[in-house]
Amino acid sequence: MLANNYKWMPKVIKNTLFRFWMSLIAIFMLSVNTFAAQQVESIRVWKAPEYTRIVFDLSGSIDHQVFMLNNPSRLVLDLSGTKTPKSLSKLDFSNTPITAIRHAKRGKQDVRFVLDLKEAVKPKSFLLKPNERYGNRLVVDVYPTKNKKAAQPVKQVKSIVSTGKRDVIVAIDAGHGGEDPGAIGPGNLQEKAVVLSIARELKKEIDKLKGFKAVLTRTGDYYISLRGRTKLARKSKADLFISIHADAFHKKSARGASVWALSERGATSETGRWLAQSENSSDLIGGVGNVSLDDKSDVLREVLLDLSMTSSLKSSLDVGGMLLNEIGGIAKLHKNRVEQAGFVVLKSPDIPSVLVETGFISNPTEAKNLGSFAFRKKMAKRLATGVKRYFSRKPPVGTYLAWVKAGKPSIENAKPKPKKVAPKQVVAQAKPKVKSSSSQTASSKKGVTTYKVKHGDSLTRVAKKYGSSINEIKKLNGLKSSVIHVGQELRVPVKKSS
Repeated sequence: MLANNYKWMPKVIKNTLFRFWMSLIAIFMLSVNTFAAQQVESIRVWKAPEYTRIVFDLSGSIDHQVFMLNNPSRLVLDLSGTKTPKSLSKLDFSNTPITAIRHAKRGKQDVRFVLDLKEAVKPKSFLLKPNERYGNRLVVDVYPTKNKKAAQPVKQVKSIVSTGKRDVIVAIDAGHGGEDPGAIGPGNLQEKAVVLSIARELKKEIDKLKGFKAVLTRTGDYYISLRGRTKLARKSKADLFISIHADAFHKKSARGASVWALSERGATSETGRWLAQSENSSDLIGGVGNVSLDDKSDVLREVLLDLSMTSSLKSSLDVGGMLLNEIGGIAKLHKNRVEQAGFVVLKSPDIPSVLVETGFISNPTEAKNLGSFAFRKKMAKRLATGVKRYFSRKPPVGTYLAWVKAGKPSIENAKPKPKKVAPKQVVAQAKPKVKSSSSQTASSKKGVTTYKVKHGDSLTRVAKKYGSSINEIKKLNGLKSSVIHVGQELRVPVKKSS
């Protein structure tokens, strides 16, 4: 046909045209076959406090439509160019708005899924491209339309004016979750499960401390957005945000725990984001202080945000140093200092925030540790000790710890009251205290003094100054390593003068 209609064309051109049209037809047929060959391979359900996530695992990319039907309430998903799925495993829809899911062929190449509902919902859907763990996916998030109490309670902080003795609130964030497993270690050890276990244990440890209360950003295996995590921390009026992770690297030899704070560049970009976005204009900063930005000029808003971010960053580095010192007692450290980067979860302008990498899950030795409940519990205890040390020295205004630091009953007042001291002992204790220097914050008492670490200090230098030994100082302070940090307070044995 081509030859008959185009006799006037040179043979070379006719052959070229023929090959061109045949190529187009082949491409078209291939695309049609590929498009029609897609299939739903499995369906998974993730339950979060504020929504339910349904994930359709697909053999390839598809087009889809999502809409609601009423009387009764149903959610309809039309998947184009998709075969009727194979038999699907039974799904658990308990504690969700969904009662059942069914499907049927629709036309020659489409499939319709119908989710029967207890009530009307607000759906959101999107497609995800393949990653190292999963192939193509269609994700449907189902939100209740009625205002319901969140399944995850948020700690309500008592008024400072009314009590003056509120708890220090620590928001603990277990990284990843749900559809995002995080890094994968030997034996399919998943980061999301490891860090949730550590987070739960850390909450238990912190809740044991008088004057402290911990809240979890996620309590189960579901995903929360990065901004959503910091939003939960701010909603709980947290004084500290700790995000827990387990690192991975393509080289199995990489190892070591680390603590991260926000970088200067990250802090600057976040300040700009807050100033640029109109929805932040009515937000509050300053944690429990609740400083409103709504009635401030642009210049004053910028100044307040900059001051708040600077203060939070300094506090993050301070608390990070204490956490690093603690976990260094049970784990090899990747670096002996707090590292800094622009992690989104660290970008709260008014909450000191740190990210703890508890180890390299890609390293066989550290993966074995992270897979051990005993090690995870030790890690949680160390982190809780670091949190306690930091806030005992720098308690937020209006907290029980600040009340104690001001000279009220001891933090350990839950213990039996000590017996009355004999008059002779009172006289001995009432002797004038030795004047302290800028680096010595308390006087010698029973041969022990409190020393505040400054730039250039080491345990060797401190021990030599007071005629003590490194081992004595480590034992007295419960230190497992010789790493100390600027601003850290040490109890130091003082050699009696002859």
